[in-house]
Amino acid sequence: MSIIPPVEEFLHGLGRTPVLLTSAAMILVIALVDWRTAPYVSLGLLYLFPIMLAAGLLSRPVLLAVCIVCAGLSEAFSSLDPEGRFFRLTFELLAFAGCGLFVAELLRKRRLSQEMHARLHALVETSPAAIVTLDERGVIDLANRAAAELMASGAADLIGQPIAAFLPELRNALRNGSDTQFRASMQCKGHRSNGETFVAEVWFSTYREDCTPRLAAIVADVTEDRPDAAMSDSASQNDAERPALNSRQTAVLRLVFEGLPNSEIGTRLEMTPSAVKNTMQQLFLKTGVNNRGQLVRVALERYRDLL
Repeated sequence: MSIIPPVEEFLHGLGRTPVLLTSAAMILVIALVDWRTAPYVSLGLLYLFPIMLAAGLLSRPVLLAVCIVCAGLSEAFSSLDPEGRFFRLTFELLAFAGCGLFVAELLRKRRLSQEMHARLHALVETSPAAIVTLDERGVIDLANRAAAELMASGAADLIGQPIAAFLPELRNALRNGSDTQFRASMQCKGHRSNGETFVAEVWFSTYREDCTPRLAAIVADVTEDRPDAAMSDSASQNDAERPALNSRQTAVLRLVFEGLPNSEIGTRLEMTPSAVKNTMQQLFLKTGVNNRGQLVRVALERYRDLL
């Protein structure tokens, strides 16, 4: 897989016609040298290189035709026993065709991936909604224009800055110790780069890329939709708004936030399935939610000090 990006960059830099002419010239040179050195040296293996070079630019029927020609040339200048020619020709053709089709498919998938990434990037960049993605450290690695206007007033580049400077609660949603992904929403206090604060409605989801946790979020300013009294985030008010949890409920809430299913929660806490289910129902009742996604949101908004 590591040779594919350099090969693709090489092909893109040269262009289709020069690459195909180079591949054809390589086949002719190999055939000529193989003919001149027969029966002392066999160069049939070298035909793999022009086949791989042209594989990403040819249709499958044409690629198979090139493989047949190369297999025929390799066998024509072979000094081996003529009685086994048919079997050698068959195996050479399979080897050439398999290698060529494999490289062609890798290049095709890579091109499709790059095209999809480019379209997705264009969609995110032109979206009127503020969109950011975070790496495992909580650092912004992608932010569109709307996000820069919302959190930095359009005057600064958000990429490379910690999300904690703008949306501190969102940093808590990244979970290094869990493979489970989740989607949730929350309201939290946001900070702009100029010192202003606003009420943010955040819809976010976690995912993993190259075995590292990542997060994507859509952020909206809902300050006008929320009374000023609700802006306070002091510890005393936060404690007053949230129902108290006992030790078992707190332990279950932590594992729910980590994305663990009920069965694994029961194993971790040495609880029966019915006990876990009852504790979940108690958490739903106390927090006024109906599902696990809403419970994760409430955990971020009200119980983040317990997580």
